[in-house]
This record gives sequence, structure tokens and C-alpha cells, in this order.
Amino acid sequence: MGIAMSAQSNETDDLFQRAVNGDPESWNALLARHEARLRRLVAFRMDQRLQGRIDPSDVLQEASLEAWQHLRDYLKDPKLPFFLWLRGIAGNKLRELHRHHLGTQMRDAGREVSIYRGTLPEATSAALAAQLLGHLTQPSVAAMRAEIKVRLQEALNQMDPIDREVLALRHFEFLTPRETAEVLGIKEKAAAMRYVRALRRLKEILIAVPGGLWGTMS
Repeated sequence: MGIAMSAQSNETDDLFQRAVNGDPESWNALLARHEARLRRLVAFRMDQRLQGRIDPSDVLQEASLEAWQHLRDYLKDPKLPFFLWLRGIAGNKLRELHRHHLGTQMRDAGREVSIYRGTLPEATSAALAAQLLGHLTQPSVAAMRAEIKVRLQEALNQMDPIDREVLALRHFEFLTPRETAEVLGIKEKAAAMRYVRALRRLKEILIAVPGGLWGTMS
């Protein structure tokens, strides 16, 4: 196991060095390891008003170009794991697009309630509700989708903001416990406790809505 991990680390170091020296194939190889997770981030945090108007691939392409331009600086002082560094750049690009296309609508309090005011676009209660409802298959429940979504959003808005963000990070971005703690700037143990608490509260919410949706998270 140790030899295999060492070989993998050496391969990654070689890719970084070649990418810094301007080799696009090495850079693409590094990105390919994280593309699916970055695409999931963009799709989840993109404002619903922009879905269909902006292709996540375009966001990732812009983020990739900026990251490559700053790769040398990152490697001199990598304060974050490589994936979280890429995630931050992709999130900032998405935020720029939100600002460009939505302008003052981003601050419209009558629309969606923010989950967490971090450096990335906020995941919203509407985004969480849409993800949860995306699992609906029963016709009788699907017919009540609009009503259920409103009730879900209202219930999610009652949760602690960081608890909602923990759910977003763990269940919809699939971040690890350690990555979640780093993103939130809290201890890993504290993040784990919040996750357990958030799941318990979410279970109560999903059981209470029509159709009993707890199975969407299991």
C-alpha cells in the first residue's frame, strides 16, 4: 500500500511540475481527477434563474484557465488541498456570472433565503428543496410538487444556516468530513456533530411533508 501511494504521489508531483512548465496535457490530467466534483458544485450552486442559460462547462473552462495561470503561486504556498483550491476558483467564477446576469436581483430578499454566506455562491433552501424533490417518482406525490417545494423551503429556512450548509456540502457536493470542516473553518469533530444534528432535523422535515420523503436521503 505504501509503495502504491508513494508512486501515485510521485506521478502527481510530475504532473504538477509539467503543468507549471506549460504542458496542457498534464494540466488536463490533473483536472480530470476533479472534474465530476467541480461540475456537481457548479450545477448545485448555480442560481435556478440561470439554469439553461449558462452551461456548467463554460464555468469550469474559465475556472480552469484562471487556475492554470495561478498554479505556480498555489504550489509555492498551498494553504488548501488542490481540490478545495479549484473549488474556490470555480465558485468565484460562478459568483461573477451571478453578479453579471442577475445584478441587484441577487439581493432580492423576496426570492430565496441564503443558506451560508461564504466565498462561493450561497446554496439556498430552494436549491436543497429542488435536489430533494428531484428524487420523486410517485405520481401522486409528483403532482403536489409545487406545494411540497414551498413547504420544504419554509422548513429548511428554520434550520441553522451552517447545518443547512453541512447538508449541502456532504450530500450534494459529496465533500469528505475533513473537506467539509475546512470549507466551514471549524474542527472536523464539530462538523461531524453538526452533520448528525442536521440529518436528524432533515429527517423530521422530510417525514412531515406529504408523501414522507425521508427515503430521498437514504
